[in-house]
Amino acid sequence: MIRKFIERTLRGTNLEIFKFGLYLSFPIGYMYYFGTNLENRFSVPGFWPTQEQSHKIPYERDEIRAEIERHQRLMRERKEREKVNDAAAAAAAVDSVA
Repeated sequence: MIRKFIERTLRGTNLEIFKFGLYLSFPIGYMYYFGTNLENRFSVPGFWPTQEQSHKIPYERDEIRAEIERHQRLMRERKEREKVNDAAAAAAAVDSVA
């Protein structure tokens, strides 16, 4: 019964108007579904660090100097650890060959 009604009424211009309405309604429906209330539906609480957890940019000359020294100290320590690890790996390679 519904099929016969659709076949009788959706011909020619009416069919084109119906298709045009569908072509418009689907993108608008998607935009309405995904575009409303985004903060509550798609947000992850605690994703971004708080102000206390994030890095503090030094602005004063003494703070900048202290930060540079800290970075240089960390780089020296990392290089020393790499040297020790390389020496240990070389010693292990020599022991395994012999």
